[in-house]
Amino acid sequence: MDWRDQGIVLSTRKHGETSVILDMFTAEHGRHAGVVRGGISRKMTPILQPGGQLDVAWRARLEDHIGAYTVEPLRSRAAVLSDRMALAGLNAVTALLTFCLPEREPHPRLYARTEPLMDLLGQNEIWPLAYLRWELALLEELGFGLDLTSCAVTGTTERLVYVSPKSGRAVSALGAGEWADRLLPLPDCLRGAGEAPDTQVILALKTTGYFLKEKLAPELGHKPLPEARDRFVDLFSRRSQP
Repeated sequence: MDWRDQGIVLSTRKHGETSVILDMFTAEHGRHAGVVRGGISRKMTPILQPGGQLDVAWRARLEDHIGAYTVEPLRSRAAVLSDRMALAGLNAVTALLTFCLPEREPHPRLYARTEPLMDLLGQNEIWPLAYLRWELALLEELGFGLDLTSCAVTGTTERLVYVSPKSGRAVSALGAGEWADRLLPLPDCLRGAGEAPDTQVILALKTTGYFLKEKLAPELGHKPLPEARDRFVDLFSRRSQP
């Protein structure tokens, strides 16, 4: 069994004396692990850093074996390691992918959203909004997409300001009624409308965070959500304070 693909390094862990097990998010084969011989060497360690973009060839005697990778670097994202915000964002993405995705299940649409997001690392003025949209795509990919097109109560498309924590649907100011204090915020940037100041992105991340923690994580049998996600949001929130 063998194949070739491109992908993003999620993590490595030592295997034996000189090798590592490399966990990748690949374009066509999803999240997939394999052994890299000599992976702890000085030459290989910089190549196998989380976030790195690799061309990989995987080979195993049988399909259900862990198999072995040979790797070629395409581009490094190591420059972000000196930027706290970018590093926190990178860690959030790789941790969520590891947490959410089953092994060896292709997710080409999500991969197509993830690679451009990783290429924006270090552009701290635009990256949080791009990350928010990526979290929406992640929820959609895994069956927990939000329906923000019209009010779940009245059917209107006007003054949509809340999200129902139960259904994931938008709710208008009129439709909310006495239940408003039990609903989640729906800033315009969550619907891809209007401007997206940091304060609005933070509100939107509160909403996506709820569905990640309270809907997706329990369905996967995991709790809690990776701390890396909260660390990124906390750092972004502190940076945004006047």
